[in-house]
Amino acid sequence: MPPSACPPTYRRPVSEIEADALPAAPKAPGALYRTVRLLLRPIVLVLYRPRIEGTKLVPKDGPVIFASNHLSFIDSVVIPLTAPRPVQFLAKSHYFTGSGVKGWISRTFFRSIGAVSVERGAGSQAQEALDQGRRILESGSAFALYPEGTRSLDGRLYRGRTGVAWLALTTGARVVPVGLIGTQEIQPVGQKLPRIRPVTVRFGEPLDLSAHGPAESGRARRAATDEVMAAIHALSGQELAGKYNETPPEGAIAKLVDRVVPRERI
Repeated sequence: MPPSACPPTYRRPVSEIEADALPAAPKAPGALYRTVRLLLRPIVLVLYRPRIEGTKLVPKDGPVIFASNHLSFIDSVVIPLTAPRPVQFLAKSHYFTGSGVKGWISRTFFRSIGAVSVERGAGSQAQEALDQGRRILESGSAFALYPEGTRSLDGRLYRGRTGVAWLALTTGARVVPVGLIGTQEIQPVGQKLPRIRPVTVRFGEPLDLSAHGPAESGRARRAATDEVMAAIHALSGQELAGKYNETPPEGAIAKLVDRVVPRERI
């Protein structure tokens, strides 16, 4: 599911020598992206009549992180179609590896909306996802992610994971908070085809997180992430969950440990 970018461990910023080992920057959205956006955007505007606010606040150039709440799979279509500039995000690799006509359709669709293939998981796979996002930002492009890490199934806004802060503090990118309202009604979990329902997309004031400190500092990353989540909350108006959106620990000992030592996540 696009995009999470949330490894369980922090890795320090790389040097110029180490940077050579990072993945090459994914290709920026090209003709396919522009064509699909040109065709789909008018249809979406006519059928759904979305309320889109704050587009003039979005920086026209330079690295920008769109940090959004996450209510539905359709969010990753809504943001590229409503953002005032091309935007890329991460999507699970299996969307790009299918065979036959179905596989071709899946690859073409996700590439057309700015998706970048990435292996999802913990440890090195999760760090590779962040490195992909970093390369996108270092190329001066816009990158979208969901700090909650996954969709909210109950409509509440969950605690943000600090990958968004790591990216912002490492690259100097400004963060544009995004509040999505109503997308869960367009395509609820289990719904294959989108329904016509009202939706609101709110882009907020860009945030410069540099005042929180360096990316190496866990305290800086946590405080910066909390600022981003507060801005998203102000835009979406969701009830706050006050915890991470993740599978609860199983077993009495695991539950006790989780309560005594809450798990930090990047």
